[in-house]
Amino acid sequence: MKSKELREKSKVDLGEMKKSLSRDLMDARFRQAMGQIKDKSLMRKLRRDIARVNTILREKQ
Repeated sequence: MKSKELREKSKVDLGEMKKSLSRDLMDARFRQAMGQIKDKSLMRKLRRDIARVNTILREKQ
């Protein structure tokens, strides 16, 4: 997700997005432990998206 798109969202939307991405990351970790994950870069993408959301939230404070 682009940071430009994130800056247009409200704090509430960003908070919900952060929860959703964190849940997706946890699920990806479980799937990787079970050997079911095909896309090895998925976890890295999710971590970076969470970091972007955190940065934008911090900027809006």
